[in-house]
Amino acid sequence: MLNQYETVFIATPVLSEAQMKETVKKVKSVITGHGGEIVHEENWGLRKLAYPIQKKSTGFYYLIEFRAEGDLIEKLETEYRRDERVIRFLTFRMDKYAIEYAEKKRRKKEEGSSEKTENKVEE
Repeated sequence: MLNQYETVFIATPVLSEAQMKETVKKVKSVITGHGGEIVHEENWGLRKLAYPIQKKSTGFYYLIEFRAEGDLIEKLETEYRRDERVIRFLTFRMDKYAIEYAEKKRRKKEEGSSEKTENKVEE
């Protein structure tokens, strides 16, 4: 049975845009390469950390929501630990309420962005 997971990782702030994209592509390939299906992804961009990690006060945040078997998580987290560009990560299984909340939040965000484009067209 496929479970739905959400993983957030923080990449080191010294990366270029191309290196950040490469890191994201690598994580996504680990997920899809082991039978996972990506549901949603968000780039949260460069943000200030609550406390310094490896003497860095900022980091690139990236969220990926996916469906996969439970054994994929161990492989994914091993990849995170091997990658020097990732300074922190968190992966958790979403229950039905978390899935429902995430879908509702995405719909609301999509409706908000479509209203903005409609308002621009009307002007």
